[in-house]
Amino acid sequence: MKCLFMVMGLLCMAICHEGYAQQSKPLSIAETGRLIKLKPDSAFLFIKQTLNIALQQKDKETTGLCYQQIGEVFYYHSDYLTALDYYLKADNILRTGQDKVLIAQNLVKIGTTYYYDRKKDQAEKAFNEALSLFQAAGYQQGVALSYSWIGLIYNKRLVYDKAIYYEQLALQLYTTLKDTLGIAKVYENIGSNYEDKADYPKALQYFQRSFALNQAKNNTVDEADVVNNIGDIYRKTARYPEALAATHRAADLAIALNDRFQLRSAYFDLSKAFHLMGREDSAYYYVLKDRELNFQIYDEAKEKQMSLLQVLYSVNQKDNEIAKLEKDKQINRLVISLVVLSTFFFAVLAVIIFRRQKTRIRHQQELNDKNDKLRALEKSMIEVERQQHQLKESSLQAELETRNKELTAHTLHLIRKNQLLEEVKTKLEAIQKDDKRDQKQAIRQLIVLFNQGDLQDRNWEDFRAAFEQVHQHFFERLQTYSTTLTANDLRLLALLKINLSPADIASFLGISQDSLRVSRHRLRRKLGLNEGDSLTSFIQQL
Repeated sequence: MKCLFMVMGLLCMAICHEGYAQQSKPLSIAETGRLIKLKPDSAFLFIKQTLNIALQQKDKETTGLCYQQIGEVFYYHSDYLTALDYYLKADNILRTGQDKVLIAQNLVKIGTTYYYDRKKDQAEKAFNEALSLFQAAGYQQGVALSYSWIGLIYNKRLVYDKAIYYEQLALQLYTTLKDTLGIAKVYENIGSNYEDKADYPKALQYFQRSFALNQAKNNTVDEADVVNNIGDIYRKTARYPEALAATHRAADLAIALNDRFQLRSAYFDLSKAFHLMGREDSAYYYVLKDRELNFQIYDEAKEKQMSLLQVLYSVNQKDNEIAKLEKDKQINRLVISLVVLSTFFFAVLAVIIFRRQKTRIRHQQELNDKNDKLRALEKSMIEVERQQHQLKESSLQAELETRNKELTAHTLHLIRKNQLLEEVKTKLEAIQKDDKRDQKQAIRQLIVLFNQGDLQDRNWEDFRAAFEQVHQHFFERLQTYSTTLTANDLRLLALLKINLSPADIASFLGISQDSLRVSRHRLRRKLGLNEGDSLTSFIQQL
């Protein structure tokens, strides 16, 4: 009996050893790092395998780097809280070593996570500590990177001069190191600061420098981003054809790179450019493209998250199974030892094993139930968020349509009112020409009141209030073209903006169509339009 259990124990140990030998060979830290962006779920499995080996061998540096890479997996899924948790685990382990560069590089990742999680103070603290460590280690590449990140922090705080100062420090180091891509990135950051300061000529200058360097290095990823920024500058300076060309190029690069986020940004910018040009059909087309792409990105992110959650669940199950195997091995060895001593102790041990197994199964079932509930809750929250997003978009669209209808109805009402008043005025003038002398004085007073235009002024104020709800800042933009516009000029420009016919405009203003043509000619001179330029097209672009 004793020999039988000893043979069984040796056989069990051999089977466990064979199972470990058949596991796939773990990848190196560098290989898993390259795999994170391409296949994060597969990368997680390899990192976990490497981590288990590092923990067994008590290799602290590899252990810290594995925790860092697991943090990157969650970072690229925008799960910043979980990513930060693993980065901090890596920080605690790496600080036990002497490699200041590794510690500083991990601090940069911590700062980056805080930055995108909108925690500027914590991000700045991490970047400043990383800067000190890089300086102490003499690692100039890291010093330049830290300066650039600190500059971005000040940009978010709207302290643009200080942001540019740190970016210039980074630029000096990258220039010394002859790091072309680093220089290109800093040029882009400086350009963004000048863009935020509304210094568009300088912003364009730095963006074009960045574009030239990225193009020379065939760095299409950053090139697409910079081209999009150039398109923004052209749009903000009313250079719409150039803006469209640049943004279309950014869209083409994004399509080639399969970068959905960059492509969505390009579509959004195209819609804004076409809107400013008055080409509302094209603007609406790209709004729809942007919305469609947004849903695709959302669905893709959801699928990636579900894939990662499935991998995490599988890894947890595997870890539980490994733990169970380890415990079973210990129990088997204990059984073999106890059998040698006494069958009594064997019986007691059998009862203990049974109870432990039952508890383990119950705990495993509870864990499975908990995971199922978590997945169901997450799915429900995602669906609620999607519905809220759709409801918000529908509400905004309905509000815009309602305001347009109100403006049109209000305008038609005012035109009809003016027409009725004109008819009354005409009839009163006819009565005045009658020979009944006792009526002439009263009717003459009524005609004078009509000619004073008080009703028209009140109608104009009502119209202007409704108009400005739909076309915001229209009158402010007109003042940039001419400061000599009168109240009557503004009324005529507003009516042209909503595409009223000449007859309706004349009725609204209470003038003849000949007078309207004279007013339009006078407006062209005040706005500085050249011969052949369309007044209507100019107004629609505002």
